[in-house]
Amino acid sequence: MSVEATRETLEQRLEQHRAELTGYCYRMLGSSFEAEDAVQETLIRAWRGFDRFEGRAALRSWLYRIATNVCLDMLNGRERRARPMDLGPAREPVESNLNTLPEVTWIQPVPDRLVVPDGDPSEVALARETIRLAFIAALQHLPPRQRAVLILCEVLRWQASEVAELLDTGVASVNSALQRARATLAEGNLSASTTSTELDEENRALLDRYVQAFEKYDLEALTSLIQEDATQSMPPFDLWLRGRDDIFAWWFGPGIGCRGSRVVPTVAANGSPAFGQYKPSPDGGYEPWALQVLEISDGRIVEFSFFLDTETLFPLFGLPPRLDA
Repeated sequence: MSVEATRETLEQRLEQHRAELTGYCYRMLGSSFEAEDAVQETLIRAWRGFDRFEGRAALRSWLYRIATNVCLDMLNGRERRARPMDLGPAREPVESNLNTLPEVTWIQPVPDRLVVPDGDPSEVALARETIRLAFIAALQHLPPRQRAVLILCEVLRWQASEVAELLDTGVASVNSALQRARATLAEGNLSASTTSTELDEENRALLDRYVQAFEKYDLEALTSLIQEDATQSMPPFDLWLRGRDDIFAWWFGPGIGCRGSRVVPTVAANGSPAFGQYKPSPDGGYEPWALQVLEISDGRIVEFSFFLDTETLFPLFGLPPRLDA
């Protein structure tokens, strides 16, 4: 086999692992863009070091070892990413409570297609559950090595002995880290097996009604769709709201500029339905405003995450830069 053919075969073998590695790095880092950078660095290191690999371990395990080291390096000395509700209590829905924090503060959404590999339906379902925004935020509370242990054992179902070998530590150390990590997640009523509402026909109809109601800014219809104790956040602002009344006070107060918006369905984000929101533009047509990620439970919308960094997120989710009138 020629050198060129060997390189092409190696590239194909490495690329087969891109989606699952991106999912792993995203859970570790809480940023879709940093995860892609970490995977790219992982594949570059693997390419450069492949002549030293020589099949001493499974290729997949070797790639995870490299990816773990890349992520641990990136996390060294860095503040954890979070959601607004992780940083303080809900506040009044008034404009004076808006404070912008640096982009690096926030958990970023990720398209399911980048991090959920094809495969067994039960494994796909677990992959989606463990990229939920609440779960990703909970992971960020764990020290980096604990985080890696929990993801490898609970999400990827590795044996403690395999994780110990990857991290160059003992099985007892892995089990201890796993126990502490589980306890931390349990404090937030979360686990890797937490399940959420399936997006069945009934919930798709709910989302259709939501789009129509939001575009009409129909208060009565929206009231019937949103749970009374729903929450809303708007990174990069640290303000978050709890309760349908406060959400509406914002929408019909400081957020009134959203009246008349267009809402465009896009690919799922973090295992949840997502939409591009475009506000009416003074120049005509509609300009990008937010990527909306919704959580549904018991036939109601229970959480709104409005991500306002449309310049980077809309291209990532395949949304157009603006809409014509």
